[in-house]
Amino acid sequence: MKLAAIDIGSNAVRLQVTQVHYFRGQYTFKKLEYLRFPLRLGMDVFLRKEISQENKTKFKELMTAFKILLNLYGVDHYMACATSAMRESENGKEIVKEVRSQLGLKIRIIDGNTEAALINKSLRNHIDHKTYLHIDVGGGSTELNVFKKGGKVATRSFKIGSVRTLDRALPEPILRQIRNFISTHLSLEKTVIGIGTGGNINKIFELAGIQKRAGFLDVQKIRETLLLLESHSSEERINLLHLNEDRADVIIPATKIYLVALDAAKIQKIKVPDLGLKDGMLLDLFEKNRGKETTFSAFK
Repeated sequence: MKLAAIDIGSNAVRLQVTQVHYFRGQYTFKKLEYLRFPLRLGMDVFLRKEISQENKTKFKELMTAFKILLNLYGVDHYMACATSAMRESENGKEIVKEVRSQLGLKIRIIDGNTEAALINKSLRNHIDHKTYLHIDVGGGSTELNVFKKGGKVATRSFKIGSVRTLDRALPEPILRQIRNFISTHLSLEKTVIGIGTGGNINKIFELAGIQKRAGFLDVQKIRETLLLLESHSSEERINLLHLNEDRADVIIPATKIYLVALDAAKIQKIKVPDLGLKDGMLLDLFEKNRGKETTFSAFK
């Protein structure tokens, strides 16, 4: 079975095509194609409340290219989800309708709770009976999830993200909401383990020099990496630290948001699995088309 996920975010749009294999009682998801295109829809929406004509044209061209790839790979089932930029855009629904009419490609505009639920699906193999705070910082929103004894007990989406706060201070009222949420659900816990997802925390993991992807990252290492990033200009981050142009600016506000949540929960180390929304979408697709929840061995 071939599945595809299209993640339409605030800072970039991603496509992943995956082959599902079944061998000796286990399902494995094997990546066939992954594309990330730096289309910053959030910059339009968070400033002007709508997607510009230029980015609307680029978006349609990108969806045309993705549709061709779906056909070429012979994808059996796909899911396309748009998050905070598209859902807050005054012309977001109109663009989605045009793409459906012109290309036959169906896009779902999902809310923050649905986004968090899909991301959580991909974390199933990383949650045990300990207490966890899952943090996912996107371009336009931040999702927090609390897990206790193997189950999710609280979730909330906050209107704060790396693109939304670019070139401005983090809004204190929302930071206070984040701290209050964490205090409400975790203040009585002796030990809380962090789990971080999103492109920026994965890049921080890489910059910190941690080699084993399934390992933990000390919060102190995150602070040191933030100081390193802030000591370089945007141009230096691109050329000396080898960051993509669309990552070099947003990584600093994103890191600060992660640290706010980690500090509020008194977390000293954070696990950074290379998983996210697209992986949860693929698993959700598989379960719906297979007819039941499944145990999977790995995303590869």
